[in-house]
Amino acid sequence: MKDLGKLKYFLGIEVLRYQRGIFIFQKKYILDLLAETEMIDCTLVETPMILNQKLLMEDDAELVDNGQYQRIVRKLIYLDHTQPNIEPAVGVVSQFMHQSQVHHLEAAMRII
Repeated sequence: MKDLGKLKYFLGIEVLRYQRGIFIFQKKYILDLLAETEMIDCTLVETPMILNQKLLMEDDAELVDNGQYQRIVRKLIYLDHTQPNIEPAVGVVSQFMHQSQVHHLEAAMRII
């Protein structure tokens, strides 16, 4: 084994050490996610999900590419390790990974 020194970056999580403790964040991961979803120039919103929004499976709603939706939700799940404020909203959108509709994708994009 070889000592590689102090940990700075691991699995998309950046680590900064201070006298008072350790600070972890995912700035590069977030920027990559914004670039992938073409939302680099998006405007910020107050909350990650519209208050009291109910997401349901609608019979006549348009379906979206499940692969794209699942990839976005998986990235959001990984992101909530350092962003606990998005965890409840990510939990809601992750319930629709088996068959996602347009309004589910819109809710996931709002979290981003």
